[in-house]
Amino acid sequence: MSAFDGLFFSMLNAMIGHTVKRGSLTVIDAQGRRHQHGDGSAPFAAMRLTDPSLYGQIVLNPELKVGEAYMDGALIFEEGSVRDLLQIFHSNAANLRNRALRRLAGEAMRRLRRVQQHNTIGKAREHAAHHYDLSNEFYRLFLDEDLNYSCAYFEHEGQSLEAAQKAKLRHIAAKLKIESGMRVLDIGSGWGSMALYLAEHLGAEVVGVTLSKEQQALATMRARERGLDRKVDFRLLDYRQVDGRFDRIVSVGMFEHVGVPYYSGFFQKLSDLLAEDGLALLHSIGHKGPPNVTGPWVRKYIFPGGYSPALSETFAAIERSGLWATDVEILRLHYADTLKEWERRFQSNRREIAGLFDERFCRMWEFYLSSSEFAFRAGGHMVFQIQLAHRRDAAPIRRDYMLEAEAALREQEGGRRSFSSLQA
Repeated sequence: MSAFDGLFFSMLNAMIGHTVKRGSLTVIDAQGRRHQHGDGSAPFAAMRLTDPSLYGQIVLNPELKVGEAYMDGALIFEEGSVRDLLQIFHSNAANLRNRALRRLAGEAMRRLRRVQQHNTIGKAREHAAHHYDLSNEFYRLFLDEDLNYSCAYFEHEGQSLEAAQKAKLRHIAAKLKIESGMRVLDIGSGWGSMALYLAEHLGAEVVGVTLSKEQQALATMRARERGLDRKVDFRLLDYRQVDGRFDRIVSVGMFEHVGVPYYSGFFQKLSDLLAEDGLALLHSIGHKGPPNVTGPWVRKYIFPGGYSPALSETFAAIERSGLWATDVEILRLHYADTLKEWERRFQSNRREIAGLFDERFCRMWEFYLSSSEFAFRAGGHMVFQIQLAHRRDAAPIRRDYMLEAEAALREQEGGRRSFSSLQA
């Protein structure tokens, strides 16, 4: 080991020792020497750093370089797994971020947010293609049968992912109070599950917009196969390019791609598109702390241009639009359970996924799915649903109607009622 490598490893070991107070992490250097950290409790992980050049890289940028080292096979596990490591990290993340060097780095990154979230229409298309146009076959290997790629809503312990995703659609539909024939806009329509649900179960006329060619093609095919192609129109379009007026607007899992510099424009566009007596529902990942930045690894490899907003900056933009926030709900652990099930299904189909891509891709997605789970389970991430309207009386003033609509939809899904009877 060179003198520089030795110095950087000492710095790395000290940083890990300062950070890991809960759980048990063993770091094995390139010479095979073992260094113990933590309080001896679960989870347990022992990671080997095979390349001495990693020591300095991780010290200077741990949130990027640990993920890259795992992807490249330079960080390997002799005990536990990357999931255990990420659980340990997220349980102790505040200790790392409180170090002076990390605070300075975080402040510098916050000053660059406008550059990091440069989401013009052209860039937004590139960013969408980076993640969502990987392969429809790939997403089928770990999502539910209806291809919902957002937080499920678990109504009880042990509920299947398929049932929890259907419950999420039902939960949102109930908040929108849709009547047959209403014109609905679905911003970020994905593979079509929300739009198809609203058309099939509530008789809505839906326009869905997405920037993913793969999603738009498959969603259109699914509408045709279910006989809903006259009620649902999926368009390859940016939300900023939509014209017209809609009785209802829904957006599930798309707001994370808007970018803080565009928030005012997003809510102003939503205001312009929403009928005077209309309702909108925004479902998005957020975080409980003050405004921050997207981690460098996620920004580079998973969601370029993406960001999970603080509630404060979201509501500030809503206030500027003049819209009422007529209902707010925080889903705290539902996404953690969703991601855990996605990761389990991913591992069950890992060999097939490696055949579609390669081993490095599999390690990248393992890191992404597990780090995301623990961001919700142990970190500050959550999901919020905000109902919006021009008028304070656009929705009933008591929330009972939501529960009643959910119950009616649940019964109707079982084949005992039609959407028209829900309006009776």
